[in-house]
Amino acid sequence: MSSDPSKPIKPIDHTPRVIVTRHLMPSVETRMGELFEAEFNSSDTPLTREQLISAMQRADVLVPAVTDRIDADMIAQAGDQLKLIASFGSGTDHIDLEAARAAKIIVTNTPGVFTDDTADIAMAGIIGVPRRIREGVGLVRSGKWTGWAPSGMLGRKLGGKVLGIIGMGRIGQAVAHRARAFGMEIAYYNRKPMPEAVERMLAARYVPDIDTLVAEADILTLHCPMTEDTRGMIDARRIAMMKPGSSIINTARGELIDQEALISALESGHLAGAGLDVYPDEPNVDRRLLKIPNVMTLPHIGSATAEGREASGEKVIANIRFWMDGHRPPDQVLIGL
Repeated sequence: MSSDPSKPIKPIDHTPRVIVTRHLMPSVETRMGELFEAEFNSSDTPLTREQLISAMQRADVLVPAVTDRIDADMIAQAGDQLKLIASFGSGTDHIDLEAARAAKIIVTNTPGVFTDDTADIAMAGIIGVPRRIREGVGLVRSGKWTGWAPSGMLGRKLGGKVLGIIGMGRIGQAVAHRARAFGMEIAYYNRKPMPEAVERMLAARYVPDIDTLVAEADILTLHCPMTEDTRGMIDARRIAMMKPGSSIINTARGELIDQEALISALESGHLAGAGLDVYPDEPNVDRRLLKIPNVMTLPHIGSATAEGREASGEKVIANIRFWMDGHRPPDQVLIGL
């Protein structure tokens, strides 16, 4: 959602108190300290719910991370001075946006800066799961590798395989661009088709429903936001529709997949593997996933590059400065305020 330029914002007449919930890049924190009355979390320990509420009662601007859950009850307890939640990261599903709108709190995010980084991690799974990279690394490290063999560690090639992409926004398109170079056939589901010119550029084919896409895909990769409509969208029924020996890659949100159904399909061998960078209850990872040989389990590092994290911090600063000066922040996600 874009900002509403017809409604002016009153400039503030003091240096705003900005409370940052997690440790950011040193250059970003230094600049924030120069510009604002900034309070940082040097330990980088996630704030408790009570600590977040306390911060919201003291701050003019709260800078949360995507792992900080901010619900309607917390927003109701915020101080009247809290006028901006400048979130670090592109997602906004961790914030109750309607409650923020009702409280007349502007919410911003940092879109676009993690597109290539997240697409790269998705490609690591798209390549690594069919080629059994995790198993291979484990075999060498265990000391049990006995050498090359004609039938040893056989995986599946990528060329000619169908990559099913759910969610064709910036990241989905970046993944399609990369996968095309590996000779994959790109099929995608989105709320609406992309322009024909973009489809031609990416050699991507629109599939009008998720059921058809999951049934066609050799590898399914998720790049959609987490909403009540998408929660658990890859459930037992849809996993059963997938080809035997297919795989799932998820770098979006853990809640998109029914984890019990995923584990069951992996343990039975119906799915050949999975590449996971996100989980329903982070940082907790179900121990059963760790025991399945061909599951790549990553610690939510899709956006973890120094360049991306610095650029995201710079966007946070820009959003705060626009707001301070009485202008609409460039990355405002709530309209009508």
